[in-house]
Amino acid sequence: MVQSINHRADFVTKATSFQGFDEYGQIMVGDQGLEFYSDRNVNKYVRIPWSEVDVVLASVLFKGKWIPRIGIRTKKDGTFMFAAREPKKLLHHINQYIPAERMYRSWTFFEVVKKNFQRRKEKRKNK
Repeated sequence: MVQSINHRADFVTKATSFQGFDEYGQIMVGDQGLEFYSDRNVNKYVRIPWSEVDVVLASVLFKGKWIPRIGIRTKKDGTFMFAAREPKKLLHHINQYIPAERMYRSWTFFEVVKKNFQRRKEKRKNK
């Protein structure tokens, strides 16, 4: 059995991790960090201490009514993507440990297309 980094679990919910193949399991927010444990294999887990979290990204659709994915960008290891059964509660509990200034709404598909279109237009002007 894997030893948790948390002394106390504030919130636990079912979730999916998008690291390589999708893994179903549980995500836990605790006093020391965020942890994901796979349901099938106990040795597949993700532990992110609060000191390593750089930015929390949330994909928000329909004016906040649906949050399909949450991303945790760390200082060293990159971005970890999760989908939770109760994403609003998950973000609320994460917000207790990560300040709101480091929590962002990610760009929508149309915002990404718009930014790329503007970037190409600027490159053509500079030539």
